[in-house]
Amino acid sequence: MEVLNASDAKREFGELILKAQNAPVGINKNGKPVAVIVSAREYEQLKTLQQQALKAEIEAGLEDIKQGKVSSGSEVINRLRQKF
Repeated sequence: MEVLNASDAKREFGELILKAQNAPVGINKNGKPVAVIVSAREYEQLKTLQQQALKAEIEAGLEDIKQGKVSSGSEVINRLRQKF
């Protein structure tokens, strides 16, 4: 992934947008990563993947409830206390 510092990204914004159509472009500020610019198409794909993953987790949780695989809040807290 190509990485630009923030001032270069600002100065070359038009070129940055064109580059992001082909591949993500990282933006650093003070030497630290602060953003990644992606195309609108890639962003939509990422949102779709997130929604699919969330839906799968919710469905798995509902299936656990149907099968009686549940714990009370106090049971969870007790297990966490024993673990840590």
